[in-house]
Order: sequence, then C-alpha cells, then structure tokens
Amino acid sequence: MNRSDLASSVKLSLDQYFKDLDGETPHAVYDMVLSCIEKPLLEYVMQHAAGNQSKAAEILDINRNTLRKKLQQYNIQ
Repeated sequence: MNRSDLASSVKLSLDQYFKDLDGETPHAVYDMVLSCIEKPLLEYVMQHAAGNQSKAAEILDINRNTLRKKLQQYNIQ
C-alpha cells in the first residue's frame, strides 16, 4: 500500500461517514479521523518494534516522550 492508497481509503471512509449523517451536523471530524488512524498505527508499530518504545518512536519519527503520552492516551501497553 502506498500513500495514495491510504489517502483513498480515508476519503472513502469520510464519504461514507458524511452519507451516514443523513443531514445531521458533523462534529469533531478531525479528532475522530485522527483517533481512528492513530491508535491502530501505534499498535502496529509497537508490535513491529517488539515493544521497544525507542525503536517505535524512531520508526514514527516522533519523540519518545510523545510516543509514551500517546500510548497512555490510547491505553496501549
């Protein structure tokens, strides 16, 4: 999968989300999408890094403390 495939998947999901609203006002779409993508991303990378937070932070190109905060936020061990 490349970036274009991922972007297309997000767009298709958003298309469905807005159709499912059926006239209701959308709310906090940015946070919803981010949390839907971020948690499985963190889980996958942590598994790939065999639980090594330093390695996972390097793969994600984020600070290890930021990673720790996000892991706590999503209750990921």
